[in-house]
Amino acid sequence: MRYAQGGGLTDAERAVRERLRLQAVERFEGGQKNAKIAAALRISVRSVERWRRAWREGGEAGVLSKGSPGRPRLSDAQIARLERELERGPLAHGWTDQRWTLARIKTLIGRLFHVSYTVEGTWRLLKRHGWSWQQPTRRAIERDDAAVEVWKKETWPRVRAPRWSAGPGSSSRTRPGSR
Repeated sequence: MRYAQGGGLTDAERAVRERLRLQAVERFEGGQKNAKIAAALRISVRSVERWRRAWREGGEAGVLSKGSPGRPRLSDAQIARLERELERGPLAHGWTDQRWTLARIKTLIGRLFHVSYTVEGTWRLLKRHGWSWQQPTRRAIERDDAAVEVWKKETWPRVRAPRWSAGPGSSSRTRPGSR
């Protein structure tokens, strides 16, 4: 099933769809034709064909919902362990500095749980569990505000690229210096 906005079925919609499948199973067992079942349940014949094939191969269990395809791959216990490991810091896991990047967290999840996430999936997982991106709470200790101001006033004007002169020009795109 495809969805225009990339959504999917909610749990309630999935339950309704599963009830339809079970009604179709009752009709399969009664020997009804696909077209008649589709018309009675107001669904496509193609769906009925697919459900009948699943019913033949796996019985009633074959047509039951498999659940949300986007369900989390980590359990609550694994999420709790991941949070403890993140709190230990990157140095404890072999990185040379104290920055947690999404790529590093993705690697850590793979090492700990043997589960593969994308970088975007890692961000969604962290966001869903209340984590946010890091932002320094204060400026670096080494920062010298007076030196920064001197640099802005004296050095920057010398190294900044000069503006183009406001001399005569041309509106012609092929001969810009003709006038």
